[in-house]
Amino acid sequence: METTTPIEQNTLSALTALSQVVRLRAFRELVVAGPAGLTPGVMAERLGVAPSSLSFHLKELVHADLVSAEPQGRHLIYRAHFDRMNALLGYLTEHCCGGQPCEVTPSGCSDCGDPA
Repeated sequence: METTTPIEQNTLSALTALSQVVRLRAFRELVVAGPAGLTPGVMAERLGVAPSSLSFHLKELVHADLVSAEPQGRHLIYRAHFDRMNALLGYLTEHCCGGQPCEVTPSGCSDCGDPA
């Protein structure tokens, strides 16, 4: 029986959460918002999603530890976990270019020439 490491389990959890379009868009909105975060009402309006539907998707992102929810007065403020996002990206790219340092751009790897 194959077992997964904790980093693999965290990666699978994050990728599973992001594999749904509303959750992906909500996460991107939170990344763009930065440390200030957003309320669900603002996100629902920007995304054109019913607040009750968005609430379900935000719960999934919280469960995957990609975002946090902090009470602020009568509202919740959702924020992206940038350290978790960077850990995910780091895991996915740690052996890029045969382990050699390089910069990956939308057109491919700038040092090794491989397509992205």
